[in-house]
Amino acid sequence: MLVSERMSRNPITVAEDTPIPEALKLMRDRKVRRLPVVNQKGKLVGIISEKDLLYASPSPATTLSIYEMQYLLSKITVKEVMTTNVFTVCEDCPIEEAARQMVDHKIGGVPVMRGDQLVGIITETDLFKTFLELLGGRAHGVRITLIVPEVKGILARLTDAIAKQGGNIISLGTFLGSDAGRRQITLKVADVDQETLTTAIRDIAVEVVDVRVV
Repeated sequence: MLVSERMSRNPITVAEDTPIPEALKLMRDRKVRRLPVVNQKGKLVGIISEKDLLYASPSPATTLSIYEMQYLLSKITVKEVMTTNVFTVCEDCPIEEAARQMVDHKIGGVPVMRGDQLVGIITETDLFKTFLELLGGRAHGVRITLIVPEVKGILARLTDAIAKQGGNIISLGTFLGSDAGRRQITLKVADVDQETLTTAIRDIAVEVVDVRVV
C-alpha cells in the first residue's frame, strides 16, 4: 500500500503571513490539527500544528485584557511559529515508511510531495484507519491471536488448516514476538465457529493467546 492510496488530497494550506487567530479558526472550522504553510508562489515552506498556535497564545493567567491579547495575537503570523524543517514523503512512498518517519520524528502528519508540488498530507488518523482495516476492525468473525515459531512454512500451514475447515480469512497481521525466535499473529476468520477454528489451529502446535467472536 502506498501513501497515495491513503493520503488526503488537495490539503488545506495557509499562507505564511496569516495571523495566528485566523489560522486557528481555519483549523477549527475545517476540523484539522495541522496545516502546510505555503509562500506567495504556492511552494511549501513550513507546517503549523494546533499545538504550535496554542503555545503562541498568551497564558490564561496573563494580566493583559482580552483586547490587548487579541491585538498582540493579530500581530503574530504563522511564519513566526511554524516548523520550517519539514519532513515530507512522496506519493509513491510505502505507507509503512511514512509511519516509520512519523514515529521516529514524533510528528503527527507529513506533507506529500510530487517533486516540489504539494499534493496531499498523510496523518496519524489516516494510519489509524489503515490499521483498523488491516485487522478487520469493522468485520464480524472469530478473532484469534497466536504465538508461532519463526520458521518457514508456518503461515502456509495455518492458512491451509483454516481453509480445510471452510474458514474465510478476513484479515491477518504479523507482529514481533517476545524474542527473535517467535512471532505473534492475529487473524480474523469468517464462516467457521470458534471451537472448530481453535481446535484446527492447536493441532499445528502453536500457542493460542486469545480467541473471541467479534
